[in-house]
Amino acid sequence: MDTFFLSHGTPTLSIDDTMPAQHFFRSWLPAAVAGAQPPRAILIVSGHWETATPTVNVVRGNNDTIHDFEGYGFPKSMFQLEYPAPGAPDVAKKAKELLEQAGFGPVKEDHGRGLDHGAWVPLMFMYPEANVPVCQLSLQSGRDGAYHYDLGRALAPLRDDGVLILGSGNATHNLSCMAPVAEGTPVPQWAAEFDGWLQEALLAGGRHDDVKQYEEKAPHGKMAHPSPDHFLPLHVALGAAGEDAKAELIHHSWYNATLSHASYRFTTTTKNKPIAACKE
Repeated sequence: MDTFFLSHGTPTLSIDDTMPAQHFFRSWLPAAVAGAQPPRAILIVSGHWETATPTVNVVRGNNDTIHDFEGYGFPKSMFQLEYPAPGAPDVAKKAKELLEQAGFGPVKEDHGRGLDHGAWVPLMFMYPEANVPVCQLSLQSGRDGAYHYDLGRALAPLRDDGVLILGSGNATHNLSCMAPVAEGTPVPQWAAEFDGWLQEALLAGGRHDDVKQYEEKAPHGKMAHPSPDHFLPLHVALGAAGEDAKAELIHHSWYNATLSHASYRFTTTTKNKPIAACKE
């Protein structure tokens, strides 16, 4: 199966039907995977779960819906939303096995964690019946893009087993610069240039090495991502698609002029190759 990086935006995407990104997620089945069989399960890496070492949520039964945005003044209606997708313990266990074989172990299991809003907000529109099993894998924000790219490569065999691998973050994510702006406000230079660089690196050149080293290679890398948590999911999805992956921009819009909702599809026709064990 192809892999995807989704820019999930702010939690209000869950209730704001004026946001173009919500309409994109609603059109997921006909627009993004037309003609393909539904996935048997989903493994999603969200910018909202960080741990010191890789961790998978092993849920037997239905996932809890984590409303991880308390204290920010969001409407009460958002806390009433539920996405009770079944867990995918078999996929979580297989992901753990693949990662440990590639040298990313020990991989921990979390038997109580459900889905954070980086997972359930886009999925509630993409698969609204909540009938596709889902598991999550955590990030290690103290590690770089190359580490997460290789982590994705280790997970690639899951694609051959009907598992949809999703990275959920944002193409740009600097909350300190995000404030309500008037409609039509131009995108600031730092956001436009980083977003454009990413498109060119993925679509025109397939420059995976540059994307892995975005802090040094991209214009305004640290401004676009003061913390890497919302960009590292892209590296996982890209790595899982492989070195010869072809990128496609499947959605692009802006929220409050600074938050890019650019989302990408990664396709490859080459057979997945195992990677050497990860070394410190």
